[in-house]
Amino acid sequence: MSQLLTPAIPDYELIDSGDFEKLERFGRYVTRRPEPQAIWHRSLSEEEWRRIADASFLKTSAAKNDERGEWQCKAQMPDRWNVEYNYKQMHLKMRLALTSFKHVGIFPEQAANWNFIYDRIEALRNKEITPKVLNLFAYTGGASLAARAAGAEVTHVDSVKQVVTWSRENMEHSGLDGIRWIVEDALKFVRREVRRGNKYDGIILDPPAYGRGANGEKWVLEENIGEMLECCAALLNEEHGFLVLNLYSMGLSALLARTALRQAFGSTGKEEFGELYFSDREGKELPLGTFCRFYRGK
Repeated sequence: MSQLLTPAIPDYELIDSGDFEKLERFGRYVTRRPEPQAIWHRSLSEEEWRRIADASFLKTSAAKNDERGEWQCKAQMPDRWNVEYNYKQMHLKMRLALTSFKHVGIFPEQAANWNFIYDRIEALRNKEITPKVLNLFAYTGGASLAARAAGAEVTHVDSVKQVVTWSRENMEHSGLDGIRWIVEDALKFVRREVRRGNKYDGIILDPPAYGRGANGEKWVLEENIGEMLECCAALLNEEHGFLVLNLYSMGLSALLARTALRQAFGSTGKEEFGELYFSDREGKELPLGTFCRFYRGK
């Protein structure tokens, strides 16, 4: 059965959404960003949005979409700040910043998956297994930190060197160490791992709709996801492996993700799939991506 998941994060709040924008609090500071799925009207007035927002993302005149632009900030808005997330014995501290692609360094809805990752690793460690976890398209490392905090051996793969450096800072801020960092195209990396015959107990996949690898390799989700899943199926432990897949592309459903996983992996064990979302103060539920995850064994 499809699920709707929304995590509880004290350092995050979706204040309002609508008219293709969202107003969010990250720790002490409030940002205003484009959001193509907020097709309804805002609950607060334009004047209230302007008063509340510490930083507002503006598209550049040359931008063809809402992905690149610049931030208009009030005097109190810092270049960098931190937020925290806690779950059981996991205590994460992540550095945020305003980027030219409207991102701030965290996708807070993914905390629902961080909890799942932590719990699966904890269950494996209770069986005296030290899990090996592979995080692909790993961005600033929230899932890598969750896996490491639970005691896994973690390989973190992203094609952007600056983002990997950011992830390393988050690891250090969180009091962790020992993550293996790989700056490389994710598909190229998993192809090589398959040839080497390597295995992982957990795989995390968070692919963009479109991207470029470290050496200009082209990634198009619809064209490349099939091969990526086939490679991951060859890498995942057949007895007790777990996998988390996130999709952000509009029009790609959780049911589609589940069907693709079943074809690539065959036996998936216990499955969960659905949408990640947050509700704003007026109860408007904003979908922020689909997920499909499973684990084998007990």
